Amino acid sequence: MIKRTSRVLVSSGVIYPIAAYSLWGILPVYWKAMKQLPAGDILAHRIFWSFVFLAVIISLMRRWGEFKSAFSSVRSVMAVGLASVLISLNWLIYIWAVNSNHIVEASLGYYINPLITFMLGAIVLREKSDYWQVAAIVLAFVGVGYLTFQFGQIPWVALSLAVSFAVYGLVKKMSKLSPLAGLTAETMLVAPLALGFLFFKFEEGSSYSHLSTFMVVMILFTGVVTSVPLLLFAQGAKRVSLTTLGFVQYLSPSISLLIGVFVYNEPFTAAHKVAFGFIWVALAIFSFSRRGALLKSGSSAS
Repeated sequence: MIKRTSRVLVSSGVIYPIAAYSLWGILPVYWKAMKQLPAGDILAHRIFWSFVFLAVIISLMRRWGEFKSAFSSVRSVMAVGLASVLISLNWLIYIWAVNSNHIVEASLGYYINPLITFMLGAIVLREKSDYWQVAAIVLAFVGVGYLTFQFGQIPWVALSLAVSFAVYGLVKKMSKLSPLAGLTAETMLVAPLALGFLFFKFEEGSSYSHLSTFMVVMILFTGVVTSVPLLLFAQGAKRVSLTTLGFVQYLSPSISLLIGVFVYNEPFTAAHKVAFGFIWVALAIFSFSRRGALLKSGSSAS
């Protein structure tokens, strides 16, 4: 029965996004294991070793021609540069949040992200929206507002993660590069800065004087754990519908939320329950409204 189910998942392609979002969901465990290093150091390693790993992959796949197109025009270079800044900022905030015991708030950010993405699409790309989608966004912001009121401060980790990744997605949507070529170009642009920063920290010696073999291996694999989910997601995006991707994407923040609460004992107060409740209802409305729109467009096309 299990083998049959596995064959069905592989043949339908849904196994790829499930694997991608599951890996993204458990990433907090990886960054927690590297907690002895500052967030800036982890980010620098993540950028540099991601570029090395992606360069190897793109060489094996013989796709350097596609990679070169990222630098074929000033507009393309500017888009890659903006994307590299946004994804680096997103990674830094996420790593800091995980290692500063803010996994719950980080998961909130990735629940909000699809709604911010939709809002940007409606404003910037003039994509059509309906009352249900607008209602979903309003409900989500009611949840965020409630959390802000209860704790007396804006949940900046959640909002900055949601906004930075949504704007990053918008830049990527307007680009013609594949995820592989795009991320390789983005990491290449900031890799020299990351390497220079690491040389400075290594010479300083404060963080690297007593590294264990385990920690060295963890550092070297930061590129792998960053890039593999992306490659799996890219494969899944080719094989499954947007509706399926829309539902599966909530797997990642759900896993992170459970890890934050039950593994690392982060607080999940009554205020969190109310705020997350608003956002979960908003996501349910949004997902089903998108599903209806996609089904309608599909039936009209046939």
